[in-house]
Amino acid sequence: MIDDLFRRNRAWSIARQERDPDFFPRLARQQRPAYLWIGCADSRVPANEIVGLDPGELFVHRNVANLAPPSDINFLSVLSFAVAVLKVQHVIVCGHYGCGGVRAALLDERNGIVDHWLEPVRGTYRRNAARIEAIGSEADRVNALCEFNVQDRVQDVAATTIIRDAWAAGQKLAIHGWIYGLADGLLRNLDVTVAGLEDS
Repeated sequence: MIDDLFRRNRAWSIARQERDPDFFPRLARQQRPAYLWIGCADSRVPANEIVGLDPGELFVHRNVANLAPPSDINFLSVLSFAVAVLKVQHVIVCGHYGCGGVRAALLDERNGIVDHWLEPVRGTYRRNAARIEAIGSEADRVNALCEFNVQDRVQDVAATTIIRDAWAAGQKLAIHGWIYGLADGLLRNLDVTVAGLEDS
């Protein structure tokens, strides 16, 4: 199985060079993405692929349930590098329907260490419990919580000192909340964009 991945990599590299001989030299010189993607680690949601961007065009951070915890040094380091060094103009928080992490938080399932990680999703559920529980099916309740989770994570990103300092310095930067449909491959804009201190 592992050898197959190397074979696939070689085939991909050869095909890419045949289409664009300067692709890898150009990519090696500099990355200049305009976007930071904060998404779920789910293997069915390949960030670059679903937005049709090449390597180098999307800076990506993924974790279980697309969270943005203010205490997570990994997330903060990615955000800081994207904003201060790469000067991205858009931060996209993208969840997906049917998220297993969101489902586990909603149903209060026990899965070990990830239970601690999912606490922000449980908080989102508690704040929206009446609206979520009024929804008929379990799958639809999970999907509603997936949307609420994205909305809250957009606010978490906007509340970081990294973002607030960038805005205060006049940097053009917008945070968007999107959700991806596994069943149809389409992105949906949740219309929760925050583009400055006045919006946050």
